[in-house]
Amino acid sequence: MDKLKLQKTAVEIRKGIISSVHSAKAGHPGGSLSAADIFTYLYFEEMNIDPANPKDENRDRFVLSKGHTAPGLYAALAHRGYFPVEELQTLRHIGSILQGHPDMKHIPGVDMSSGSLGQGLSTAVGMALAAKLSGKEYRTYCLCGDGEIQEGQIWEAAMFAGHRKLDNLLVIVDNNNLQIDGTVEEVCSPYPIDEKFKAFGFHVMNINGNDFDEIDAAFREAKQTKGMPTAIIAHTIKGKGVSFMENQAGWHGKAPNDEECVIALEELRKAGDALC
Repeated sequence: MDKLKLQKTAVEIRKGIISSVHSAKAGHPGGSLSAADIFTYLYFEEMNIDPANPKDENRDRFVLSKGHTAPGLYAALAHRGYFPVEELQTLRHIGSILQGHPDMKHIPGVDMSSGSLGQGLSTAVGMALAAKLSGKEYRTYCLCGDGEIQEGQIWEAAMFAGHRKLDNLLVIVDNNNLQIDGTVEEVCSPYPIDEKFKAFGFHVMNINGNDFDEIDAAFREAKQTKGMPTAIIAHTIKGKGVSFMENQAGWHGKAPNDEECVIALEELRKAGDALC
């Protein structure tokens, strides 16, 4: 793992999130920023993928179950080479391939359309099972939100994954502790998240989801775990990287205005310069 390279890439992905949501005048920056380091690690370190052949049947699969954080996914895909980075500025515009939620029919690199909360993990479980049944070696990754896991379908999928011992499945929960209406504890507490996944037969790890050393160690351990699926509870900061967005539920689904965009991008520029 080249930690410095990943850190620099994560800054660029966060810039892409801010600039695209600003251009769209709508979108979800908070959860996209909290998961930016996860997106970075997945697409630049972990997954067996090829932007030149996005439909390779042996590629690893990724499902963004919390589909509203599409700006983070799109920024990662663009910087990984699936489409031009400039395309990010067309987010949510008429005629753009980049809709408000991921669309597998039009966006290269998107393995599953998502946005209806709670449904993505079921799809990921199906992909993992398909690999087992067909003798394929690809792995399936699924990113869920901590507010999203209040949905019952998540736990139906978890029960099935544990029962079928899908050790080629890795679930990451972006645990930034905030959803649109406030803290997840206040709205409908899913805690203890780790114990719930353990009860469904998962190998579970708790990490700092904004620390590449911890992310790297957890992903390596997941690959070595056999006979059961893995869940990583990634404790993150909502709005990570932009000071006035951090730990603020109000930035769950709001675009920055012109002035806020300039401030945010300047903070990220300075963060990138500090890494050079």
